[in-house]
Amino acid sequence: MTKYRSEFGGDREITTVDYAEECDRRDPLRHLRAEFLIPSKSDLKSRTLASSYEGSNDSVESSIYLCGNSLGVQPRRTVQHIKSHLAAWAKKGVFGHFVEHEDSSQPAFLLIDETAAEKMAPIVGALKSEVAVMETLTANLHFMMSSFYRPTKEKYKIVMEGGAFPSDRYAVESQVRFHGFDPNDAIILVQPNDSSTATVTTSQTLSIIDEHASTTALVLLPGVQYYTGQYFDIKTITAHAHSRGLLIGWDLAHAVGNVPLLLHDWDVDCAAWCNYKYVNSGPGAIAGLFINEKHGQVDMKAIEEGKVGFRPRLTGWWGGDKSTRFSMGNRFVPIPGAAGYQVGNPSALALTAVLASLEIFGETSMETIRTKSVKITGYLEYLLLQPPSSGAAIPYKIITPSAPADRGAQLSVRLEEGMLSGVMAELETAGIVVDERKPDVVRVAPAPLYNSFKDCYEFARIFRAACEKVKAGQSKKGEVSVMAEGGKGEKGWNEIK
Repeated sequence: MTKYRSEFGGDREITTVDYAEECDRRDPLRHLRAEFLIPSKSDLKSRTLASSYEGSNDSVESSIYLCGNSLGVQPRRTVQHIKSHLAAWAKKGVFGHFVEHEDSSQPAFLLIDETAAEKMAPIVGALKSEVAVMETLTANLHFMMSSFYRPTKEKYKIVMEGGAFPSDRYAVESQVRFHGFDPNDAIILVQPNDSSTATVTTSQTLSIIDEHASTTALVLLPGVQYYTGQYFDIKTITAHAHSRGLLIGWDLAHAVGNVPLLLHDWDVDCAAWCNYKYVNSGPGAIAGLFINEKHGQVDMKAIEEGKVGFRPRLTGWWGGDKSTRFSMGNRFVPIPGAAGYQVGNPSALALTAVLASLEIFGETSMETIRTKSVKITGYLEYLLLQPPSSGAAIPYKIITPSAPADRGAQLSVRLEEGMLSGVMAELETAGIVVDERKPDVVRVAPAPLYNSFKDCYEFARIFRAACEKVKAGQSKKGEVSVMAEGGKGEKGWNEIK
């Protein structure tokens, strides 16, 4: 409690709404909340879409949206950006590829991917040439591995995290099989030694790398683990992998827009991420790819001599040299850098939504975002760990690392057995949006760009009350949680996340 009281130099009670409101008044990012359309409580329950959704968040009671680790909310300016793009397409047709307009900030269609890469680069700590905004996360993992997983008879293993998001595991297994190896032998998992913890230590990760270095072709790890919210020590692990002569790539789905990244300075070989979580670019948004400049070089002399002259990869025309892109020749010469890994013409419409969000990031810095993230996540943790007034034990535990340096803007809360569905239903009835991972984890993500300290205060109050109700058997019978039960039915989906 002392560290929070010292923030204002007084005895303000931390567990009161007054404290939360004071934190919000002093928040340097408070003005950015108005840049986002946070779903209202009534909208979440409505079965129809209103004719207009561009109004002020102040006109209705907003939900408490703490689900940016799953899908970020819509930036208010996205609508206007997309309208501007559609107008350019309607009024210019194919000319829109080359023409910019005085009354629009939108780049010409042909340049929109370059503009997105330029605006994304500072968020991931990269040179512009090291970033491409392209494809989807899993597709980019495949593009990465096609270039960086070059197994031999002696060195063929991939070291990956045991609790990785399933799509990562599917991608790795398919790459291993594609090269003729057995996943049971070729995939080495980094996972907790102790069943009582959900996280792995850096020393444990380094030890696994050491143990298998002589037979490993690639290390592929998460920047922030999706289930626990653990922030891996990217700098240390990357340096260690390199010291053992290994290439290393990172899945940064839960890291980009969440924690500060210095991919260039840390000498990361390659990385991929999605842009629909903390980057707020919309469901299934175009993703991102990082290729270290040393791996993106193009040797024109070698190419002229009939040699390859660039790192092996899967190729397509949009990654080819711009000066000859429309010459329709059959010799592929890549654009130097990450852009040379592009394959097809990216959707200008989808990139427009990415640009709308990146503009907001351009109005602050990852350092400022991180400062608030550490404080607001710590505040939420403090509230959740307060003992109940009844003196009963708290019916949950936080499995996310407690050290701020080891986590991003997420707390994963593991409930006692059998409580999840009831608690989720109570939260949704109260207009709170979080997500879950069966059988017992609720993931809560206070996104610094739009979440407030009061959001955290209200969530903690309602969450604790919901736990007490469910624990006492007093929760409403028959209530169904959209996040816990949604997507099931005749279309065959078991879960929608």
